[in-house]
Amino acid sequence: MELSRREILLRGSLGAGGIAAAAAFATRCVAGAAEMQAPSAAASLPPAFEALKPLGDRVKPITTAEFQARFARAQQLMGESKPRFDALYVTPGTTLKYFTGVSWWPSERILALVIPRQGEALVVCPAFEEARLREQLRWPMDVRVWQEDQSPYGLAAKWFAERRIRTGAVAVEETTPYVFFDGLRRAVPSLDYANGNPITVGCRAQKSEHELELMRLACEATCAVYKATFASLREAMTQREVSAMVARGYGRMGLRGEASVTFGASSSLPHGSREEQTLREGVGVMIDDGTEIEGYQSDVTRMGVIGKAPEKLQRAFAIVREAQNAALSAATVGRECSSVDDAARKVIVDAGFGPGYKYFEHRLGHGIGLDGHESPYLVHGNTAILKPGMTFSNEPGIYVTGEYGVRCEDDMVISESGEAKLLTPGFQESLEEPVS
Repeated sequence: MELSRREILLRGSLGAGGIAAAAAFATRCVAGAAEMQAPSAAASLPPAFEALKPLGDRVKPITTAEFQARFARAQQLMGESKPRFDALYVTPGTTLKYFTGVSWWPSERILALVIPRQGEALVVCPAFEEARLREQLRWPMDVRVWQEDQSPYGLAAKWFAERRIRTGAVAVEETTPYVFFDGLRRAVPSLDYANGNPITVGCRAQKSEHELELMRLACEATCAVYKATFASLREAMTQREVSAMVARGYGRMGLRGEASVTFGASSSLPHGSREEQTLREGVGVMIDDGTEIEGYQSDVTRMGVIGKAPEKLQRAFAIVREAQNAALSAATVGRECSSVDDAARKVIVDAGFGPGYKYFEHRLGHGIGLDGHESPYLVHGNTAILKPGMTFSNEPGIYVTGEYGVRCEDDMVISESGEAKLLTPGFQESLEEPVS
């Protein structure tokens, strides 16, 4: 699964030192998020935020039966794969959470889940972390612990030997740090190791109705916070101030979230500029990112303006919205991912913003779920076939360097009936009303 902007500092380093640094960074982020969500911070929000309330019992956690069904599906896919896999190897990250519900910070100390093609799974865990692990396990598993002066990979090798798995293939989850992959490979050199995407993406890409409902709630919450934010914009605000206001808005709902906020020419860079900007009348405002509910992400972008929008911004917005419509219509069961990007890009290029990536500088969209960015991707050349339950961002844009940028982003699902439907409450209707 590809890492989103909000995850890249946390999970991008593969070395043991990088993992430790990421863990420390994560701890600081959690502390910062908690501080932003303190009652005093929430109380300082403008009146438009008063309508925001926690979602309460609308949020239904994933059940133990659902996690066990995911195990069974992975085992089924391992058996159907050609050549078949004998086990799936998973280390901390969203795939571990997907299969077990266990959330575990990355660390130089390995915690690993091994799901065999048949039978019960193994969890290898640092001995001093065993109690904390067992607090999170939804059902009994074979947990084997290692002391600080022992090899965790030796435990896995013994387990494979006990199961008489001496030859065959192990599917390795794609975000597994190299040091964890290499440790297992050295301990059990008789096995072959391959990218685990046929199993992990095969399970995760097509969401259940329960997963979709959690994603709809995340999108609904994001749009509610954005609506309050756009209603509260005033001249002379900075990008950082608006971003912090969004985060506090999520806090009022009992959620964690963030926003990438860019004004004017800063929006001409798809992920913004490091230079702070101050809001002025007639300047475009782009707010991107989202929140998560039970781990399931939203990723939504809305555009607005204080006062009257310049004609060039209005025209670009209309073209981008037309491109979104074209993408939604093109995203149907049985078509290639590439065709959806092609449909949106044609609208933008035909309107004079081309060729190719000249003004629409990135792919149309990415898969979304427990990761903000995950497989598959809506990009030219991707021959992956659209299937029911697949979820994507739909985010065409026009970027005129040094002048302005316009992007609209909604999340969508390929429905059981074959066509794409929005997970967000609705497309943006105008620059004057970013959220209906």
